Amino acid sequence: MSRRCELTGKAVQTGNLVSHSNHKTRTRFLPNLCDVTLMSEVLRRKVRLRVTASALRSVEHRGGLDAFLVKARDADLSKDALALKRAITKKDAAASG
Repeated sequence: MSRRCELTGKAVQTGNLVSHSNHKTRTRFLPNLCDVTLMSEVLRRKVRLRVTASALRSVEHRGGLDAFLVKARDADLSKDALALKRAITKKDAAASG
């Protein structure tokens, strides 16, 4: 299981811890990943995803999972989230037209 957000693509970053004496120690900065279950209104089912806390706030700000996925870039999404986005757009297009 990779340490990558399925919605935003945020992953592990590397850098230095720098002391007062300017001594540098390599370290890893891990994303704040949460296992969540989100509801898709268009598909009428629950979806389990591993997302960061900031992505979870963005989902709520945009008005839910469906609205977030419609506006999200395909390059940032995981395979599962991309398949979910395609299913949402397909069902939404069939319902509207």
